[in-house]
Amino acid sequence: MDIRIETSRLILRPWSEADIEQLTLGLNDIEVAKWLAFVPHPYTTSHAMDWVKRCQQIASAGTEPTAYEFAIELSSEQRVIGGISLNKIDRRAGTAGGGIWIANGYHGRGYGREAFGAKIRFAFRDLGLTKLVNGYFDGNESSWAMQRKLGYRPAGEVASRCMADGRPTIEHVTTLLRSDWEDRED
Repeated sequence: MDIRIETSRLILRPWSEADIEQLTLGLNDIEVAKWLAFVPHPYTTSHAMDWVKRCQQIASAGTEPTAYEFAIELSSEQRVIGGISLNKIDRRAGTAGGGIWIANGYHGRGYGREAFGAKIRFAFRDLGLTKLVNGYFDGNESSWAMQRKLGYRPAGEVASRCMADGRPTIEHVTTLLRSDWEDRED
């Protein structure tokens, strides 16, 4: 499935081989990778190639995929500045998870919130899901601030480990109900 979502400044689109260099540069930064559960450090071109191939396999998996993995492209620069996922989709339960990363140099400009908002709209309006589950690692207050502004609520904590630096940490689990989101959208 070739889903493309456009916002005022961004395009969320499938990953391609042309993105490998920007993907590698964005994730081979410990200041980004330390907040992500499944990103190794250093992040190599080989990792990026494997990721793009995996995303292409996911996209061609059928009419009701269990995940969507998007490159976040800054329209004005035609440059990939991050990635966002909607994964673990359970259509019967109406739930999904997923995460986001934005490359250093692009933080603090609202790109993450814009992309996350677009993902939420896609999940609730286009896919008909009713609950999104996300989270953030202990200490990543900017991620929590963004999620809170979008209506997420704390749901619990689980022990976790950061793959990039190996440190044990706490993942704060957050949830957003479609009904709460719709109330905010009115």
